[in-house]
Amino acid sequence: MDKIEAFRALHVPGDPLMLFNIWDAGSAEAVAGAGAKAIATGSFGVAEAQGFKDGEDFSIEDALRNLERIVSITDLPVTLDFESGYGDDRAAVTASAQRARAAGAAGINMEDRMPGETALLPLDQAAERVAAAASTGLFVNARCDVYRGVKGEDYGQHLIDAVLERANAYAAAGAGGLFVPFLGDHSTIKAICAASPLPVNILWGPGRGTRAELAAQGVARISYGHGPWAAAMEWLAGQARAVFTGDIVPYAAD
Repeated sequence: MDKIEAFRALHVPGDPLMLFNIWDAGSAEAVAGAGAKAIATGSFGVAEAQGFKDGEDFSIEDALRNLERIVSITDLPVTLDFESGYGDDRAAVTASAQRARAAGAAGINMEDRMPGETALLPLDQAAERVAAAASTGLFVNARCDVYRGVKGEDYGQHLIDAVLERANAYAAAGAGGLFVPFLGDHSTIKAICAASPLPVNILWGPGRGTRAELAAQGVARISYGHGPWAAAMEWLAGQARAVFTGDIVPYAAD
């Protein structure tokens, strides 16, 4: 079984794959050594770690060089946060995805809105871009931003229906998974997982529940996005402040 198929096989509804997102080869090595089954980059942390901003400000050349370094230190499948697909049209997305596969990616995560935009792409355009990436054979985790910026009190069946419409279109386009970030309501997660033709990826955050609780809703993949990078930077800044103020010895246990 090659790495793409091995990665695909890890997506089991009710037995979610845990992806603790990394940003470079060093963080990948640490997470792999902790027992990961696969490695996933997070575009925000990858960009910020190099002094860039999220949203394809970090060039595809830089992203692929970073990917190559990550792949070089682990035998685990690696999935690349590919932002919006690095391409203005189908041909460009296909070419970019081919480069990601050649650099060692087993999968990619791809958004359904363009860099810097808040509005989702029209469904036919988003599905066409998914199809372009999937044509390379990569496992495409199609991100669906229906819940981005939506407050819990505004949840309703209309949003579930909107997600499922996109899920069906992305499945028909060849996607391997559906990523629905910013969603924490368990009844909504359960409804989407039950009806989605694709295994569902949820973004973990405080209050989202345990692995067992999310597994019970039918989730197949739980990722952490920029959280690990942000937590690492918060720790680093705190340790540095302690050194500069002389308040505590760095690295001291709480």
